[in-house]
Amino acid sequence: MSTNKNLVPEAKAALDQFKMEAAGEVGVTLNQGYNGDLTARQAGSIGGQMVKKMVEKYENDIKGSK
Repeated sequence: MSTNKNLVPEAKAALDQFKMEAAGEVGVTLNQGYNGDLTARQAGSIGGQMVKKMVEKYENDIKGSK
C-alpha cells in the first residue's frame, strides 16, 4: 500500500515537471515513468534541489509581501 499520495491531484503534472527541471539542474537524467535505477545519491540530489528551490520561492514570497 503506497502512502505517497498527492494532496492536490491536479498538481501532478506540475510536480513532475518541477522534478524533471530539478534533475536537469543537478545533472541527473530522468525518464518518464519508472526511475528505479537511480542511485540513492542521484535521488537525494534531485530531492535536495527541489527543496532548495521551494525554500527560495517561499523566502522570495515572504520578502515580497512585506
